[in-house]
Amino acid sequence: MVEIKTDTALEAMREAGRVVAHALAAARTAAAVGVRLRDLDEAARTVLAKAGARSPFLGYRPSFAPTPFPAVICASVNDAVVHGIPDDYRLRDGDLVSVDCGAELEGWTGDAAISFIVGTPRPADLELIAATQRALDAGIAAATVGHRIGDISHAVGTVAREAACGMPADFGGHGIGRRMHEDPHVPNHGRPGRGFPLSHGLTLAIEPMLMAGGRNDYLTDPDGWTLRTTDGSRAAHIEHTVAITHDGPRILTLP
Repeated sequence: MVEIKTDTALEAMREAGRVVAHALAAARTAAAVGVRLRDLDEAARTVLAKAGARSPFLGYRPSFAPTPFPAVICASVNDAVVHGIPDDYRLRDGDLVSVDCGAELEGWTGDAAISFIVGTPRPADLELIAATQRALDAGIAAATVGHRIGDISHAVGTVAREAACGMPADFGGHGIGRRMHEDPHVPNHGRPGRGFPLSHGLTLAIEPMLMAGGRNDYLTDPDGWTLRTTDGSRAAHIEHTVAITHDGPRILTLP
């Protein structure tokens, strides 16, 4: 069931989104050569606790997962696309890191992700991140009243194809509000003019995941969570929670 949010609910989601933005900023600030992924998770936990927010990631167990998720962020490094578990891995110079985080505050949820380089960047990685950002920007630009989900999907997928990047075929964005994952599903590939209609008050998490090797398939680690590229190429993931409004798309997960 798709819930259309009131303007009051959108303001509440904005506050949850602000917490997400601050948690992601804290994780990125903590990231440096030699720092453990677990330390990034601790930085985000501190922000959530100070805000009085709950993590929708911690303890989450979708149907595909063998165990509940053990952290408040996903931390995916290099060829890991999404859902990486923050552990004792110590970051190295040149690592490409994607961090995904959510927050539930006063019954409403925000969800966002960033990708960045630790230490010395490789030009190809910078371009991959830039292409992922362009895909997100295109998807957000298409998130307007009168359009449909397929318009967002088509915009994201067009940028990925132009960049010769792949995207995991069965993962994409989603509705969000009282829970982190709600209807409708927001694929990263699609045909314009198709799918659920976009109206004022619909809230979506739009999240392109680009894989530099150009393939759309992936492997799952033994942990049952981490998705990796099949060819070892690097991946990037950037996400925002967005509200469709009469005044245009409103990003709810900015600082």
